[in-house]
Amino acid sequence: MPHHVTNWCSSNLEKCDRRIEREGVIIMKRSIARWMIGLCIMALLLVLGSIVWKAQSAANPRVEEAQRIITATGVKGGLIVHLGCGDGRLTVALHVNDSYIVHGLDRDPKNVEKARTYIHSLGLYGKVSVDTLRGEQLPYIDNFVNLLVVEDMNGISMNEVMRVLCPKGVAYIRQGSKWLKRIKPWPKEIDEWT
Repeated sequence: MPHHVTNWCSSNLEKCDRRIEREGVIIMKRSIARWMIGLCIMALLLVLGSIVWKAQSAANPRVEEAQRIITATGVKGGLIVHLGCGDGRLTVALHVNDSYIVHGLDRDPKNVEKARTYIHSLGLYGKVSVDTLRGEQLPYIDNFVNLLVVEDMNGISMNEVMRVLCPKGVAYIRQGSKWLKRIKPWPKEIDEWT
C-alpha cells in the first residue's frame, strides 16, 4: 500500500476512534442520566404513595386495622368478604391492592346505602362492592372465598362460613376487642400442589 494511503487510513482511524470515544462517553452519560431520572421518578412515586396512604389513613381510620387483618391472616389475594360491613370504611380499607376484590354484606339497607355512597366517592366500585344480606346463607358457591372478615355473624352459622371458604381460606371473626382466626383445612381427598 502506498505511504500516503496508509497515512490517510491511519489518520481517519484515529479520528474515527476519537469520535467513537466521544460518542461512547455521550451514550454513557445519557444512560446514567436516564438511570438517575428513573431513580428519581421511583423515589417520587414512593413518596407520593406514602402521602396518599397517610391521607387515606387520616380519612379512613380503619386502614391500619385492615393492614393488621391482612397481615394476621396471611391472605395474599382473591375474594375478601366483609360480613357486617356497616358504613363500608373497613370494607374499602381491606382493598389494599388490586390482587383483592372485596365484597361487603350487611342486613341493614341504610348501612349498605352509606357504604355504596362511600365506595362510589372513592371511585372504587367494582373492586369493592356491598350488598344487603338476606336469609341464613351467604350468596357464594362452595369453596370460593379467600378471607371472610366477620364483624357481626348476622345469624350466619359457622358451618355456612366454612362452606364458602376455599381450602386454606381464613375466617377472621371479631369477638369483643379480639379476633378469632379459623382456617379451613385442605380436603384429605385432594392432593396439594407444591
